[in-house]
Amino acid sequence: MAAHLTDKQKKKIIADYVNIGSYNAVAKIHGVSATTVRKFVLADAESVKKCEQKKEENTADILKYLESQKVKVCEIIGIGLKVLCDEKKMSEATPSQITTAIGTLIDKFSAISINTHNTENNMQTLADLINAPLPNRNIADFEDIADE
Repeated sequence: MAAHLTDKQKKKIIADYVNIGSYNAVAKIHGVSATTVRKFVLADAESVKKCEQKKEENTADILKYLESQKVKVCEIIGIGLKVLCDEKKMSEATPSQITTAIGTLIDKFSAISINTHNTENNMQTLADLINAPLPNRNIADFEDIADE
């Protein structure tokens, strides 16, 4: 039979469940069964609610902090881009460093392009067009553009 858990241990199990969202994962961390974790979570709805509120507050605090650092982050990115454009530094970089930097840039810019819609200019990304093509469109719609 498992040892009796203290209220503090039970609250920690509940908090971990709110953060992780898996009875099994929390059970492994605390050395108890998933059934035990589930029992504690279902029996103490008030603690679950408090933990969820705390998690939301923490997320809001992190987002607020990141927003406050936006200018600094943009400056760092600008410095990094200057370094990537410096032929001397690029010639000294290893192929692994270069491909990592390029891969990161491609990943980030691709994510921005896919997740951003420019409604002012009514532009769509290629991914948008593939996922949700405009109705009644065919190649003839674009032939005049190619001739210009």
